[in-house]
Amino acid sequence: MAVGWGLAARANAALLQGIFLGVLGAGVLGGIAYRVLVQHQPEAELMGILAPVGLVVNVMAAVVLLPRRQGDANVRAVWLFSRNDAIGNVAVIVAAVLVAWTQTPWPDLVVAVVIAALFLQSSFSITRDARSDLEKHLKA
Repeated sequence: MAVGWGLAARANAALLQGIFLGVLGAGVLGGIAYRVLVQHQPEAELMGILAPVGLVVNVMAAVVLLPRRQGDANVRAVWLFSRNDAIGNVAVIVAAVLVAWTQTPWPDLVVAVVIAALFLQSSFSITRDARSDLEKHLKA
């Protein structure tokens, strides 16, 4: 939707996406802390069913965005969201197999930490790019 907007509006949309992704990453870390304290066993079967479906959808979106991933901050943000989701889906599939095999929640928790780190790194990248685009707009 934002592709047709002006640079400043697209940069602001990307900035909001970066903030959202940072909040999401922090939320994942909070969820990890809760799960470590509660120690409940994740449902490997449900993880193994939903993650492949999500992977197909996210790979399709990432392929569409691949040629445009070097565009402005907004386009890069959407690309990073799709890429991160696809990587997360693969990691969840691996975690589901390991949770089922080991009968412990630890593989799921390790994958969640990796996904949270990926989200936070992407959040910083998106926010940096959006701020750069906003500075370009102000100089123009």
